[in-house]
Amino acid sequence: MRISRKPTGAKFFELFTEIGANIGASVEVLREFMRAPAERRPELAARMHELEHAGDEATHAIIEHLDRSFVTPFDREDIYRLAARLDDVVDHMDAAVDLATLYRVGELPRGVDAQVDLLCRAARLTAEAMPHLAEPQGLTAYWVEVNELENEADQVYRRLLSELFNGRFDALEVMKLKDVVEELEAAADAFEHVADAVHSIAVKES
Repeated sequence: MRISRKPTGAKFFELFTEIGANIGASVEVLREFMRAPAERRPELAARMHELEHAGDEATHAIIEHLDRSFVTPFDREDIYRLAARLDDVVDHMDAAVDLATLYRVGELPRGVDAQVDLLCRAARLTAEAMPHLAEPQGLTAYWVEVNELENEADQVYRRLLSELFNGRFDALEVMKLKDVVEELEAAADAFEHVADAVHSIAVKES
């Protein structure tokens, strides 16, 4: 019987799966927040903060486990990079919600729903991919699809900027909305960075 000398990294994979599930929960709160009446937004913002904190704790657990591990399933640098990129996703969603709450943003421009829908699709793909990191070579469809979604998100973002500056909103409201929209765009970029990190791991492990 052939015995594999490659470490299983079960704890790492468990934590990455946990983070993927947390991202899925976060994006659902984001969607609800963007569609909610003003009086519900503080409650949903508080829920998003809780999820962001849970993501931070899982990320710290990965780093601590990395520091204690003599052998790892992938390069230490790749594990750290992937954990940081995943953390960025929820950070940007939390920032969008926080800014919208602090600014007391009213009507959201057409296109924000499209932005959030793309984030939901990227979150689903990411959450589904995390339990399969032990065999990253099988995740080609994941990183290809996420890159395609990010390209769509870029187009939606540019159309949103065009709408913001078409004279419909006053100057102060434009500044507020632009900050929120930019955080949502940054979240889309962060999903792509996660996919790129997984792709890099797959290349090294092939």
